[in-house]
Amino acid sequence: MRVEENKSLKNLNTFGIDCKAHYFVSVTTIEELKQALSLKTSERLFILGGGSNMLLTGNLDAFVLHINIKGIEILKETETEVLVKAMAGENWHEFVQYCIANDFGGLENLSLIPGNVGTAPIQNIGAYGVELKDTFESCNTVEIETLKEKEFTKVECAFEYRNSIFKNEGKEKYIITSVTFKLTKKNHKTSISYGDIQKVLNDKKIETPTIKDISEAVIAIRQSKLPDPKVLGNSGSFFKNPVIDSETFQEFRRNFPEAPFYEVSPTEFKIPAGWLIEKAGFKGQRFGDVGVHKNQALVLVNYGNATGKEIFQLAMNIQKKVKEMTGIFIEPEVNVF
Repeated sequence: MRVEENKSLKNLNTFGIDCKAHYFVSVTTIEELKQALSLKTSERLFILGGGSNMLLTGNLDAFVLHINIKGIEILKETETEVLVKAMAGENWHEFVQYCIANDFGGLENLSLIPGNVGTAPIQNIGAYGVELKDTFESCNTVEIETLKEKEFTKVECAFEYRNSIFKNEGKEKYIITSVTFKLTKKNHKTSISYGDIQKVLNDKKIETPTIKDISEAVIAIRQSKLPDPKVLGNSGSFFKNPVIDSETFQEFRRNFPEAPFYEVSPTEFKIPAGWLIEKAGFKGQRFGDVGVHKNQALVLVNYGNATGKEIFQLAMNIQKKVKEMTGIFIEPEVNVF
């Protein structure tokens, strides 16, 4: 374990923002993690995973702790189910592909989501009708204050749409070190009705898709809509899809009868944030080195040398215009620092 000073984080955040960490250490074991946490430093602590769901707006006057703990382990299996534990530093998509290769079902719709396993439960990642909580069994953590290890069950994580205990009362109190999933080994319960998955499968003339077929369909869809962060700096979807009440929904529908929507409950409706941003005229727009992607309005991009402040300013401009135009406030999904 080595502590570095003024470490550039340009290659450790998917926006490619060139910011520096006052102090930086990358840990590869739980013991190293505890050792790093016990170091006496007056700097605030900043936990860094895959750098995919964050926007840095300046240098971090902090002690940046990079969670780089690797490993995948099968804890228990029966004829029909398997418990798979992945350490926090595992790349999320690579872990999903490991599961697909072993015919473990449940995560295929979450293929190609950027980031690491350890940060996935924090915002209960989701895509194409599936959320992390659907297969989540438990996660192990280290409590920052006491260095004690603690396990959280699904109930204790209090998962909601892009939300969990780790974004609320557990924020900055725990570091996730591993996540365990309960996956299927046969009779997979697939979800192919959301988004364009069914269309892609139909185009390929696949009537009874395997989990590999579904994963490949999701990858194809995401690649057609979303830029590769290694080529064009971005953090995936920048905004959450807003959920509005019945009264707001009825008013919105009167003004925009053509708008797509999803009924969450009889009194709640989800509106695609990408549609709102496109309606406000931002899709494909570029402002210097920042912009909104031409294929997916939810994605803000760094065309090269943008600062985090410039990207954040664009996000605020989008929020303001969407609110003025539609009456709906769209909330960032990305954490801004």
